[in-house]
Amino acid sequence: METSKEDLEQLRYPIGRFRPRQSYTMEDVNAEIDRIEAAPAALTEALKGLKKKQIDTPYREEGWTVRQVVHHLADSHINGYCRVKLALTEEAPRIRTYQEAKWADLTEATEGDYKVSLRLVKELHARWVMALRALKPKQLSRALIHPDVDAPFPLPAVLSLYAWHGEHHVAHITSLREREGW
Repeated sequence: METSKEDLEQLRYPIGRFRPRQSYTMEDVNAEIDRIEAAPAALTEALKGLKKKQIDTPYREEGWTVRQVVHHLADSHINGYCRVKLALTEEAPRIRTYQEAKWADLTEATEGDYKVSLRLVKELHARWVMALRALKPKQLSRALIHPDVDAPFPLPAVLSLYAWHGEHHVAHITSLREREGW
């Protein structure tokens, strides 16, 4: 049975696509930090009780396996942490992108123990949140330059993106579990 365009969109973006706000207050930023802080626990809960076969199940046809999703979250959020630190310490740094699909196809992501990346996400987020909770209101005007956009990407929007990103991938796992009755 062929998947409709709408169904494919729902499988790819179970919580919808990322949409940044036009502006962010300090209260908004604190809410994004709360979401980043909550991601490791949500990921842990989503993975609870899964067997090896389930860990190696793609969340959608032609999608990554649960294992690859966990490794991708660690890879992506390491990059996110570094990008935030660059934005805080350099003037509008131009960040580097990386080939996330190719990273997810490396053997350590397709076969490596996902629990290593889960622990990494937990520790990385603890450190990241420690840095984010220390933000001063004047630092919210900091930005980075993403080469795909070639325009300033404000720090609050970066935080919102990574908050969404964690929830997005956790939803890949939880929606797969729902569909499969796990």
